Amino acid sequence: MELVKRIKSKGPRLDIIEGGQGPTEGSVAAIPAHPRKYSTDLPVSGAWFPGDPVGHRRFLTITDGHPFALEPGGNLTEAVQAYETWGNLNSDGSNAVLVCHALTGDSHVIGESNTAHPTNGWWDEVIGPGKSVDTNEYFVVCINVLGGCQGSTGPSSLDPSIGRPYGSRFPEITIRDIVRAQAKVADYLGIESWHAVIGGSMGGMQVLEWAAMFPERVQRIAPIATALTASAQQIAWSAVGRSALALDPRWRGGDYYDADIGDGPYAGLAIARAIAQIHYRSDVSFQNRFGRSLVDKDSLFGLWDRFQVESYLDYHGEKLVRRFDANSYLVLNRAMDTHDLARGRSSMEDAVKRITADVATASIHTDSLYPPHQQLEIQRLISEAGGVCSYVEIEDPNGHDGFLLAAEGIGDVLRSLLES
Repeated sequence: MELVKRIKSKGPRLDIIEGGQGPTEGSVAAIPAHPRKYSTDLPVSGAWFPGDPVGHRRFLTITDGHPFALEPGGNLTEAVQAYETWGNLNSDGSNAVLVCHALTGDSHVIGESNTAHPTNGWWDEVIGPGKSVDTNEYFVVCINVLGGCQGSTGPSSLDPSIGRPYGSRFPEITIRDIVRAQAKVADYLGIESWHAVIGGSMGGMQVLEWAAMFPERVQRIAPIATALTASAQQIAWSAVGRSALALDPRWRGGDYYDADIGDGPYAGLAIARAIAQIHYRSDVSFQNRFGRSLVDKDSLFGLWDRFQVESYLDYHGEKLVRRFDANSYLVLNRAMDTHDLARGRSSMEDAVKRITADVATASIHTDSLYPPHQQLEIQRLISEAGGVCSYVEIEDPNGHDGFLLAAEGIGDVLRSLLES
């Protein structure tokens, strides 16, 4: 007898058939046994929820009774920012450094993983006591972005109007919305002007918007492995990843939070991550690490026999499922697509003229997702506008992920900027 599960949804009834032969009357899709054989204990969402260990996080409600308006037109009646800090703010507030995280990052930029923080600090080799961004000297702040899932308001947060997670009801946001929410935290902390704002990839997009939106509040910026505007190829990669996620029947149109463990959109999110992981790394890094090695050296010709590189992609897919939220992935990935520093500012040249901060940009020479010509374009336009912008191309085999892994090269760029 077929096992049919009734799934709660705002739309029509969904009859999901485990191991079924196809859709039945009134159903949307059948869920086959996935050939990748993901773990059976994967969470419905890897988000942080109230009641979970807080760890190093602090929380700030930025709405204070007034809705937070969003650039695409919606609003949030209540919005919280989760953030972490290291070091001490000096008496005149002049030593504050804002670190902006990338798509699947969070506020835990420094420190070991534990029950509260699912991963080690993502720039642990670059930031800390005695390191390139020295927390003995600087007051370092990192904020989980609006739309994220590690304490800041996002799709997994409770919608105060109904007392359930937003899910599909969460509004669209932009990088500018993320930056305006961060500015509320800066106000609360008493930071009138950042000594520097730094970050890579999506973090670099925030960095650029900080300098264009609040030029009087930013003295130095380091937009690394990023772009002034999302390119057609970047948008194309993102679109394929989002489609893979949304085609998982367990995504349920975004309303999956009351599902059981092992019944969430893990396959869609894992595949989206696998797609991204391919262009986060370089051909040379994959070839050097895996070549054509097999998981089982005696098993090659079965349709789902795996090369080691396939196992690597599956591992990173599951790893993300355990610490991230599928809806946040969609919302933030789309915000990256709509990133365009020139939007509403006449031209890119006029947008760049708004930047008065000293700029240090850097590329990873094997980065095919945000290739060096995009960072060279940042340098060219800022220089032509009369600004100050240094540029470094870092030799690293790891592709786009080099902005996280090339600690020495990235550290040198940041140290020089902070000391300028």
